[in-house]
Amino acid sequence: MIFQKRDMAEAKKNSRSTKFIKDFGIYAIGNLGSKIITILMIPLYTYFVERPSDYGYFDLCLQVCLLLTPLVTLQLRDGAFRFLLETQDKEPRTQIVSSVYRAIFFTTISTAVIAVGISQFYTIKYLWCTVLLLVVMAFYEVLAQVTRGLGNNKAFIAAGLIASFGIGLFSLIFVAWFKMGILGIFLANIFARLLSLALVELKMKTLVRFFSVKVDIRTITRDLLFYSIPLIPATLCGLLPHLTDRLFLWKLHSLEQSGIYAIAVRTSGIINNLAIIFYQTWQENAIQQYNSKDRDKFFSKVFNSYVFILAIALIGFIFVLKACPWIVSVNYRPAFIYLYPLALSLVIAAVGNYFYLPYQCAKDTVWTLPSVVIVVVLNIVFNFLLVPKYGIFGVTVTAILAYSAMTIFLWFNTRKYFTLHFEYRTIVPIAVMIVSIIPYYYLSTPFFALIYMLIAESCIIMTLPQELKNDITKMIKMVFSKSKNKKSD
Repeated sequence: MIFQKRDMAEAKKNSRSTKFIKDFGIYAIGNLGSKIITILMIPLYTYFVERPSDYGYFDLCLQVCLLLTPLVTLQLRDGAFRFLLETQDKEPRTQIVSSVYRAIFFTTISTAVIAVGISQFYTIKYLWCTVLLLVVMAFYEVLAQVTRGLGNNKAFIAAGLIASFGIGLFSLIFVAWFKMGILGIFLANIFARLLSLALVELKMKTLVRFFSVKVDIRTITRDLLFYSIPLIPATLCGLLPHLTDRLFLWKLHSLEQSGIYAIAVRTSGIINNLAIIFYQTWQENAIQQYNSKDRDKFFSKVFNSYVFILAIALIGFIFVLKACPWIVSVNYRPAFIYLYPLALSLVIAAVGNYFYLPYQCAKDTVWTLPSVVIVVVLNIVFNFLLVPKYGIFGVTVTAILAYSAMTIFLWFNTRKYFTLHFEYRTIVPIAVMIVSIIPYYYLSTPFFALIYMLIAESCIIMTLPQELKNDITKMIKMVFSKSKNKKSD
């Protein structure tokens, strides 16, 4: 009987790990595919949008859209996912989807009315392009999370792939062929998301199946807003530093500096993309495993493995980029000076974001606010002190300090939800990431940079936890077995 219970526990553990790996693989396929297209856009934009100041202006508009998206969506994208994940019945799903879409229809119309009012008093370049991009982004984000909440991860990934492919295709048409500059980038982003919305809706028929104007949504709307509204301040605070960084550089230096910084962030964004893949995978699995008996052990295993994966990605990607400065035009090449510290700040932010999930698991989202307030306050204070003298370096140092403070706060604050066991071997990838900033700046030739990368990666891989090695092996076997099955079919 004892052996039977042990076997059952082991089987449950393996199935849980297999599900996590499978989910991670699904999200990775879509997100990495889209990221490759995004990276390919960097040479296109830098060679065809010759002035960094022009790209800096588009990036400012994009950051404004990202900042306003939580307000336009009322952060119901997270609410829709969280509530849809808990039910399989059509009636509650219809109530949830109807409530979310009615709210988004209302907020987007309100956004258009406000934009009309602003246009009467101020002349803002590309105002209507920015507003249209904001509205399309809002609908795209909501549809994507509704699709994911309905359990169709493949359609969710397809939406991202279609949008990214569309951005690439339309950028080639508008930016490279018609040479429309940043207007072409605006149009590429708008049309790509519209294409993704149309194709995913045609496939999923979300509106046809779950949207109704007759259903009573008063109770579910109250519950959704009670869950989602507290997320808005935290999300805004999380996005605000990205905008304030650009504003400080623009006002205290130049729009050109803001453009160079934007390219540096975009180039190092593979780390952020990896964090998004992990967060999407971990969000679903953490919610489902939160009440399990071995929650602390499982959560700790995932955390320690995550640090190793981030370190491997950071070292590999950044040192390969260092060996390939030609991927951007000469005017944007100063961005490579700031790649490593920027990527390191993204790694710290990614580690910190891991600790946001317990709040969602416990539906205690109010506690997400203090940590992001810390980030915003430190971001403004240190940018004010450092940017005037140090420019983009001041912004990168500010990001490292602010995200470090956020991570430390979250580490201690989330102890009431679960106990995290930090493995001593996890010190190795952390140490390698910190030390690697020295060779990044002092190794001038691509050959020696790549040699160092191989040495650093070897040090990290040799100390990988055995369970993580097994999981990676399992993932590789899963990929190869699927490819073999497709060939045999």
